[in-house]
Order: sequence, then structure tokens, then C-alpha cells
Amino acid sequence: MKQSQLERLVAVMDRLRSPGGCLWDAEQTHESLIPFLLEESYEYIEAVETSDREAMREELGDVLLQVYFHARMAQEHPTEPFSIEDVAQGVADKLVRRHPHVFGDVKVTSSDEVLENWEALKSAEKGRTSAVDGVPLGQPAITLVTKLLYRAEKNKLDLDLPTQISQPVQATIESVGDVLLATLAWASQNGVDSDAALRHVARELAAQIKQLESPVG
Repeated sequence: MKQSQLERLVAVMDRLRSPGGCLWDAEQTHESLIPFLLEESYEYIEAVETSDREAMREELGDVLLQVYFHARMAQEHPTEPFSIEDVAQGVADKLVRRHPHVFGDVKVTSSDEVLENWEALKSAEKGRTSAVDGVPLGQPAITLVTKLLYRAEKNKLDLDLPTQISQPVQATIESVGDVLLATLAWASQNGVDSDAALRHVARELAAQIKQLESPVG
């Protein structure tokens, strides 16, 4: 039977990580690879947002490499090893459990119901008692607040949010925080990805900077 490209990637990573392979690859740890995982993820996001299909394929491959690299290192753990097969099995099992309307007898009429079922099943599986359980507080502030707003909405919690989004007279930690929170809540209520919106204007800002740097002909 012909070897699949995913199986080939497993073999390549094994060769690189094994004795006689690559010295740099052999020195890496889960911790040392974190910056690369973040960088490759952002590069893929940029490729998607700029509709660059060639870059999407390449950058998605780089993200996949990080998954396989971490899984290959995980095999070496002395007491709790796991492989890429274990990773794939876990996520496939999760998808089946979290989609009872596809693989079971549950009936849904909208994508909102699908998301509600997903969150309910996730909370039950992980034994969560709070809407904030499982939200990594170390993530960037915009995505953190957006996630917390999402969790509150899905759990039907009526938050007391600031509504003033005009510029306050005096900029303080509290006033700026209130303006940002109100803006993020406004975006969330209208189905706008705040992080994507900010990256969009950042690209426009970068273009303006380059234009200003260009010599006047």
C-alpha cells in the first residue's frame, strides 16, 4: 500500500528527531517551540485574511509541522508518552461526541443550537462549574475579553458592561479599559471579530506608513 503524505511526515519527523538526525531538532523542547507555533499561526491568519491561496497552503503546512513536531517529542516522555495517532484519535473522538446531531439522535434547527450543545457537552466533559473555567487568562487581552464575552453570552449571563465608547476627557487605566470593553462588547453583539478588525486597520496603517516613507516623485 502506498504511504500517505501524513505517514511520510511522521517518518521524516522521526528521522530528524532520532540519533543521527538534525542537531537543532534534537535540542528542541515543547517550551522552545512555542514562539514558532504562535508565529506560524499568525502567518496563516495573514494568508487567510489576504486571500493568498499559495501562502495558505504553505503556512498551514508549517502549522501542521508544529503539531507533528510536538507529538514526536511527546513520544519520548518517560511516564506519559503519546503519539500523533493518540492526538488524532482524541480529536476525532471529541468531534463525534460534540456532534450528536450528526452522529447521534439529537435534533437541531440552527447553528446557534449546535454551539450551545457544544459548550454544554464541553462543560460536562471537563467538569466545569464556571463560564470562565478553561479560558487561558494569559492570551492577548483583546481575544481574552472577546472569549469571556462569548462565554457569558452562551451561558445567558447578563453582564453589567460600560456603554460609553466615546473618548473620555482623561485617559486612565480604568477609563481606557471601559472604552475598549464597550467597543469589544459592541463588536461582539454585531458579530464582528475585534481582533480581525484591528488587524485590518493595522494593515491599512502599515500601508499609510509605507506611502509616507516613499520619496515624492
